[in-house]
Order: sequence, then C-alpha cells, then structure tokens
Amino acid sequence: MSARVLLPPCRLPIIAALVSLLLLLAGCAGPSVDSTPGSIQRGEASYYASRYVGQQTASGERLSAQQLTAAHRSLPFGTRVRVTNLDNDRHVIVRINDRGPFTRGRIIDLSPLAARRLGMLRSGTAPVRLEVLSR
Repeated sequence: MSARVLLPPCRLPIIAALVSLLLLLAGCAGPSVDSTPGSIQRGEASYYASRYVGQQTASGERLSAQQLTAAHRSLPFGTRVRVTNLDNDRHVIVRINDRGPFTRGRIIDLSPLAARRLGMLRSGTAPVRLEVLSR
C-alpha cells in the first residue's frame, strides 16, 4: 500500500509559479564554460571604465587599475586565464575576481592595466581568445 500526498487545490498554482520561476532563473545563468586548464573560449573583450576603479568586485576585492584582473560570467574566482588579442597577437595573464561583462557578445571585462598591455585602450574592445591556465 502506498501513501499518496494530496495538495490542497489552492496551493497548486503557487507551486506551479515557483517551479516556473526556478526554471526561468536557471536559464538566466548563461552558458556554462569549461574551467579545466587548457579550455579555450573566443569572443569580444572590453575593459572597465575608470569610474569603476576602487569599487568592490563580486569577490569582495576592490578593482585596481594596476592589477591584472578580469570579470567573467562563470569562471571561478582565482582562475588564471591567458587573454590574447586576436588583432595584434599580444597576450596577458589575468586572474578572475569579478562577474561580468553583462553586455551581449562580450566574454570578459579586463582591468585597465590588462587592456593597456593588450593594446586595446583606444578601441575599447577587441576580439580575444581565452585559455584557462589554472584554477
């Protein structure tokens, strides 16, 4: 004999709404990126405007214009990534310490120092290749 759990009819719409909300939020998380060393991602990079320097990042650190750091939507904090500017072949190694970018089509936001080393200060954005080095 099995026991059946019956919910009062007034709770069914609430449960259905909660399940729908959870599914919607799961879809907002964005695509999962492989964070194992050697994984590659290509896309557009941008860098932080100077007004964000000194602001707290998602990891709790303050954004510094003089550190090689970056924001990525899903790579774990502390992950080291080699970023190569595909326009000029310059590369830099950054540490992920923030979340973002939240602009469609961009895959990484770089600190001003990282952007300068990649030669993208004037253009503001650049096509890049990301290679995960370590977690």
